[in-house]
Amino acid sequence: MRRRCAWPRNPLAIAYHDVEWGVPVHDDRLLFESLILEGAQAGLSWDTVLAKRESYRAAFDGFDPVKVARYGAARKAALLANPGIIRNRAKVDAAILNAEKFLGTQREFGSFQRYLWEWVDGEPLQTGLARGKPLPARTALSDALSEDLRRRGFKFVGSTIIYAFMQAVGMVNDHCKGCFRRAEVAALAPRKRRRPAGYKG
Repeated sequence: MRRRCAWPRNPLAIAYHDVEWGVPVHDDRLLFESLILEGAQAGLSWDTVLAKRESYRAAFDGFDPVKVARYGAARKAALLANPGIIRNRAKVDAAILNAEKFLGTQREFGSFQRYLWEWVDGEPLQTGLARGKPLPARTALSDALSEDLRRRGFKFVGSTIIYAFMQAVGMVNDHCKGCFRRAEVAALAPRKRRRPAGYKG
């Protein structure tokens, strides 16, 4: 039996862990999707969001930020009436606003992924905590990235949300020691592996 991190506890979460979690993402559409879904998770479990991901993709036009940024009152009302997503007005409003800010960041840097990956010098951080040891909810780096995103006008980008986002899109490899995916994901890093300060795995 494959040994994996302790957190995935149902088939959907296990499949997500085994295939997607921690893999470096450089596609802007996928980064936008992850940013919106991590924001939707606030106050809820990732299992809840993961179960609704396909409905989110349909409701938000495949997470095309250009389309989402154009949503008006009628589309917002339709989203709030859609049982396939989390019908929270603040989160829906934030998704539309964040699409606008996402496009602005793309214009400034050429792509959102270029902006994002500069925060780790283009190289995923490798942590390697012991299995069962609690993962950090936030770090100094997620604090700084969160602050910068908020300065740019993004919403639902608190440090805890942003650290989960960093884990999801592979800016940090938080697969635990002994997890079969740790080495596989680490091998995707293009340069010398680094461990961020403060980790004692």
